[in-house]
Amino acid sequence: MPTVRIGTRGSKLALAQTNNVLGLLNKNGVAAESEIITTVGDAVLDRGLHQIGGQGVFVRELDNAILRGEIDAAVHSMKDIPAERPDGLVTAAILPRDPPWDFFVFNRPVDEIYSVGTSSTRRRAQLLRYYQCMPQVRVEPLRGNVDTRLSKLNDGLYDAIVLAEAGLVRLGYHVNGVRLPLDMFVPSPNQGTVAVVCRDTPELLEAFAPLNDFRTALDTGIERAVMEQVGGGCFTPQGIFCQNGHLIAEVLSLDGTRGERITGTVGSIEEAREIGVQFKEIAADLIEEARAFLGLKV
Repeated sequence: MPTVRIGTRGSKLALAQTNNVLGLLNKNGVAAESEIITTVGDAVLDRGLHQIGGQGVFVRELDNAILRGEIDAAVHSMKDIPAERPDGLVTAAILPRDPPWDFFVFNRPVDEIYSVGTSSTRRRAQLLRYYQCMPQVRVEPLRGNVDTRLSKLNDGLYDAIVLAEAGLVRLGYHVNGVRLPLDMFVPSPNQGTVAVVCRDTPELLEAFAPLNDFRTALDTGIERAVMEQVGGGCFTPQGIFCQNGHLIAEVLSLDGTRGERITGTVGSIEEAREIGVQFKEIAADLIEEARAFLGLKV
């Protein structure tokens, strides 16, 4: 088949993820090359994601480039892929999951941390819950790629920041900090996972099929099924994580003072959808409240 053209964002992390996929394809005898495409999420850094289009701002331009035939596929951090997908595209491969946890990065003693940077409504709510007995700790907005956020931390603009551990691992970065505990900081759905999206053709599906990891695909599929039923997107402080069929999901208020949580063992995508429907009813008030506060349609 002709050389597979793979689109990617231009950040160091996106390029590392794409180069890994290129290497895997080459090992399987598939010729492939990359093409950098700038997204709105990369270009606009002075506003929150909910103000510039939400989760899909990192994906939309790449989707459109595939549909226009400019590229054949794209590599994404799977957590950036929104629930609603265009016709004609398919997730062709999900790579083995990297560490899914959040990582708390800091350069000073823990008792001297007063400002923590993050742009995520989920991380903000979880941090506010964690620090509820320490009102002197502020959670402040921070956007940008991994290097930008680390640079702002090192410049003293924040005392600590929260990053996805998987990004640090993929970049080979060793920073001072700690992994945040799962029971207090449930990750975003699909965090730590790289997915390949392509045009829905037999040739491309065959090329990417050997890269797919069944166990990761099932766990992330369960997370995504719950997420799709719950709704709320990246606007709502929600964490959904499944490992070997063991599910934990929570929705918090924006200030972290209230929340709903479910746990259990899930064996199929269909079962996950049923749980998602039930959980949406339980968390409906929190979801509606978050969207209304952020000025979004309820």
